[in-house]
Amino acid sequence: MQSKTNLVLVHGAWADGSSWSKVIALLQKKGLNVTAVQLPLTSLEDDIAVTRNALETQNGSTVLAGHSYGGLVITGAATLAPNVTALVYFAALGLDEGESIDALGKQGPAIAGAAQIRPDKHGFLWIDPDGFTQVFAAHVDPAEPRVMAVTQKPLSIKPFTAKCGPPASKHIPSWYMVSAND
Repeated sequence: MQSKTNLVLVHGAWADGSSWSKVIALLQKKGLNVTAVQLPLTSLEDDIAVTRNALETQNGSTVLAGHSYGGLVITGAATLAPNVTALVYFAALGLDEGESIDALGKQGPAIAGAAQIRPDKHGFLWIDPDGFTQVFAAHVDPAEPRVMAVTQKPLSIKPFTAKCGPPASKHIPSWYMVSAND
């Protein structure tokens, strides 16, 4: 009996695995075995470890997909995961070895929405709820970003300065969906 194709989904910053809920339902209808990772967003290393744990529970070859910050996570997690057969980056960061989000951000103008990001006294970053819709979910039903703004998961500052390891995308087949407004 042939096993179902495994697909592990990795969310981006300020979100959680439920951000994939509409996609999960579509993929399950196609007969795929879908897992959505719940990143702690405390450090790149922690997020990679949680994703590797999810990969270890998959029976057979697995496609690993990440959105936004999740691109860094899948690149790191797939490096030592022999069951990962493909990587898919959705409007995601795909940095090279030794690069960081912080260094990338200093190479050009400030990213759209940077003015809406607020640090707290504990080293976590939040998106200002009043500006959330404009910078995080501008093109969806207006009710969705209002809920997302009050349920957002804060991001530690640590992933911004963490240097990436060897990118798995150099030896695993990879696809990129580029977004002009993300």
